[in-house]
Amino acid sequence: MIIVLTSEKPVPNEADKINGLFETGLQILHLRKPTFTIDGYRSLLDQIETKYHNRIMIHQFPELTQEYGLRGIHLQEQPRIDLEDALDVTIQVYKNKGFSVTSSFHSKEDIVACKSDFEYVLLSPVFGSISKAGYEGKGFDVNDLNHTIIGMGGINETTLQKTYDLGFKGVGVLGGVWNTEDPLDSFLKIKKADDQVIKDIN
Repeated sequence: MIIVLTSEKPVPNEADKINGLFETGLQILHLRKPTFTIDGYRSLLDQIETKYHNRIMIHQFPELTQEYGLRGIHLQEQPRIDLEDALDVTIQVYKNKGFSVTSSFHSKEDIVACKSDFEYVLLSPVFGSISKAGYEGKGFDVNDLNHTIIGMGGINETTLQKTYDLGFKGVGVLGGVWNTEDPLDSFLKIKKADDQVIKDIN
């Protein structure tokens, strides 16, 4: 499974590029724009083809899940921690409405300690980050965990095999797509490598 996270920085013709990613086989997009207001999110969503909205996980303004018929909400680490005892109730409320709920972690221990039922979790950084300078990878080996864990950090076509070898069920890509000259071409290279790895595993 490949998940693409949007760039935090402005991307020229971003909606067109996102539509192109979906058109060429992207399964899930995480829409994460920390500097955007709710209207900024709406503006971008309005430019993404409606037929792809049910493949989008949103990182802020969860009310947009209902408004746009999105796939679900992603709880980043701090918001998840801040929910404390209300976390499981919050997850259930969204699940009851048919939405997916996922979250971010930065250590294996925190994943084990958290008993909440997420569809999948993102764990980073696996390798040195492409999008964040100086963000060193930790090479997590999650073969011993019975969770659906998506590896992030330093993911591109050359690190895919190793990511799966470490026990991850999929990859999350940010810099490997957006920090390249041609995001669509970079995604296609990663997808081709991912398809091959999955074929070899099966």
